[in-house]
Amino acid sequence: MTKGYIHSLESFGSVDGPGVRYLIFLTGCTMRCQFCHNPDTWNMHSGTPYTADELITKALRYRSYWKSEGGITVSGGEPLLQIDFLLELFKKAKEKGIHTTLDTSGNPFTKEEPFFDKFQELMKYTDLILLDIKHIDDEQHKILTGQTNANILELARYLNEIQKPVWIRHVLVPERSDKDEYLEKLHEFISTLDNVEKVEVLPYHTLGVYKWKELGMEYPLEGIEPPTKERVGNAKRILER
Repeated sequence: MTKGYIHSLESFGSVDGPGVRYLIFLTGCTMRCQFCHNPDTWNMHSGTPYTADELITKALRYRSYWKSEGGITVSGGEPLLQIDFLLELFKKAKEKGIHTTLDTSGNPFTKEEPFFDKFQELMKYTDLILLDIKHIDDEQHKILTGQTNANILELARYLNEIQKPVWIRHVLVPERSDKDEYLEKLHEFISTLDNVEKVEVLPYHTLGVYKWKELGMEYPLEGIEPPTKERVGNAKRILER
């Protein structure tokens, strides 16, 4: 039986998928987003080990609040780094008739084996994917996250191919991703996909800065303020049209 490393659990999530969600945050992430508000999730083994059964039992206590729309959302960190555990968890959730949502940056995605085979299997038990596209420009993506976006965009195209419902999320960061040329380019990319049910603009915020300081790390976006209402409105107009 595989154990998952869990950072935290939340019983009443209302923004990570449809309806009321039971949120499971996994540890482990290889991206180093400059705006990350959970740098304490980067190290996988800093989490608490749980079995899939333990988590399903906990989640089911809240089933009466889910109605027909809610369910569980697994976020991170980056859940796909623990794909064996995720597969077991979602399989068991579907046996209980639970709606499953995966919140991912797509960073571990590859069509190479053994990952791709497991991912295809995982998709059989996944109802919805929240895909975080951090930046559409590859060079800027590397600056912002330390990693390429090539395989993330490949994942987006693959999810379109298999017609898996997707919500795309984009964190709007002044001086990084908040330029009209980037937003237009991202809009063009999203327009090539017909499985996207929703596009969400998430304004950059500084609520996690204290965690960087607690971990003794220098915060890379020091001095950058959250975007203005006008810029958030502008991004929504471009991306949601």
